[in-house]
Amino acid sequence: MSRAAFRVTREIRLPDRVRVARTLRSPDLGPRILFFTGGTALKETSQALIGYTHNSVHLVTPFDSGGSSAVLRRHFDMPAVGDLRNRLMALADRSLHGYPEIFDLFAYRLPRDSSPAQLRVELEALVNGRHPLISKVSDPMRKIIRHHLQMFEKAAGPDFDLRGASVGNLILTAGYLENRRHIDPIAYIYSKLVQVRGEVRLLINANLQLRAQLEGGGHVIGQHLITGKETPPLGRPVTDIALVDPARGNTPVRPMIRDKIRAAISGSDLICYPVGSFYSSLIANLLPAGVGKAVSQTPCPKVFIPNTFHDPESMGLSLAGQVRTLLRHLRADDPDTIAIGDVLDFVLLDPAVTYPGAKNPERELAPLGIQVIRTPLTVRETGAIDPHLLCQALISLA
Repeated sequence: MSRAAFRVTREIRLPDRVRVARTLRSPDLGPRILFFTGGTALKETSQALIGYTHNSVHLVTPFDSGGSSAVLRRHFDMPAVGDLRNRLMALADRSLHGYPEIFDLFAYRLPRDSSPAQLRVELEALVNGRHPLISKVSDPMRKIIRHHLQMFEKAAGPDFDLRGASVGNLILTAGYLENRRHIDPIAYIYSKLVQVRGEVRLLINANLQLRAQLEGGGHVIGQHLITGKETPPLGRPVTDIALVDPARGNTPVRPMIRDKIRAAISGSDLICYPVGSFYSSLIANLLPAGVGKAVSQTPCPKVFIPNTFHDPESMGLSLAGQVRTLLRHLRADDPDTIAIGDVLDFVLLDPAVTYPGAKNPERELAPLGIQVIRTPLTVRETGAIDPHLLCQALISLA
């Protein structure tokens, strides 16, 4: 039976000022909003969100293949941890004593233009606690960080390329290696140390890559080649995307999500498919087996928030095309039994934004049974997402 049969209906008000005021008074009792997310598009919203709820859940992608993340992944055969680090810091309690020092340290990147010898000297200063950034961090945090930096230095060896390396990524990598290649223990440790107001997990704990099929034939492998940020944007639209295993000759794979990810999804009060790079941030999170089934079995509202900014990845996709692509991946576990209403209820649109190929979104999405909700979401001067408007809309729907 469709989950929609169990849906409890209520009048939707955006923003629901009563709900918003309640959560602002007691964010520790706020709703459990789950985000399928990847990069930095949700960073400012995540920072604002801790004022409304301390119970959000962020499933982040481990597929970043550019810059220093690629160096770590190749050297240690591991998933990318950069998005995990970014989201942990975004959700950290900024009123906590010592937070600015920790944030500065985790965000710091070793210089790209320094020589290998100079980079080794700087890493050694971090390890020994003499570096200005780590000397500002108080104990016991400093001892824990130095322990992980010592572990990283030993594991990396003398030939590791430190140019542009994020210190936060080095610390998380050391914890990953120390815990027998499990990322959750080290993420948990730092979540507690910086009082993360929510829960952040890597979707899967595997060293996989994204492969995008292109219109007219051919493909590219690697998230950094898809986003159009580190390299020129793709010249042709993406027609499909999949996970591939480099260790097996880039064979397509659909790994099953872990029980703890399934449990995180099933406990949600609201599931959000948010703004961000459409394929490499959002759809990438839906590729492992079991995601769509877990979503379909969770009796809570589900909402899609399309980008209000230009996204090179969604070239050639209208708003309705984005929704249909989202639904196709959400129903991939069992297209015959997973109903549309089980995985998506609402599409949230800003009335001041022109969405690609959308002349009448309400009419275009009506055949799918999806409700369009229009509410202000952006800063009028720039068109960028207003974090508080978005948070208040989500709180109102939860």
